[in-house]
Amino acid sequence: MIDVDGYRPNVGIVLLNADGRLFWARRVNRDGWQFPQGGMRSDETPLEAMYRELEEETGLAPHHVEVIGATRGWLRYRLPSRYVRHHQHPTCIGQKQVWFLLRLVGNEEALRLDACEKPEFDHWRWVDFWYPAAHVVNFKRQVYERALRHFAPLVESLLSVQLGDLPHRDVSAAGDTPRKGKAAA
Repeated sequence: MIDVDGYRPNVGIVLLNADGRLFWARRVNRDGWQFPQGGMRSDETPLEAMYRELEEETGLAPHHVEVIGATRGWLRYRLPSRYVRHHQHPTCIGQKQVWFLLRLVGNEEALRLDACEKPEFDHWRWVDFWYPAAHVVNFKRQVYERALRHFAPLVESLLSVQLGDLPHRDVSAAGDTPRKGKAAA
């Protein structure tokens, strides 16, 4: 499903734990890390697509999370030319996304990267709030920054913390050691 402008409708998921850290996952057999995200089907609302993608990519069901907020309208990013499949019609030039902020209310042990037949991720970890904006692949960076800026006041209010503003590109190390597959200790 690609719109008239060449953008594929998509949802993005920012998953927050009780410590105010975010779920960050590595794509299978790649060095790229990102938030869970995925395309919408033509018969789905953004919320329905989010719950489907959440379960497929993390193994979490709706009862494991609480929806804290969502971005208004679409946040768009263009794919680098080398990723555009010019021979396919309609041609997809990028993605337009609705982002959701979720709080994990279930147990971390419920996280399962192998919940679907073809897993998207092979490792995961919890990272500081602003870390993903500086460490996602360049062409997604602006969308990540916009989504995190939108969610920062919600997280600050929810957890009674001060996140400050988006740091410059020299964000400190993530912290936790990556975890493989299921939620490993």
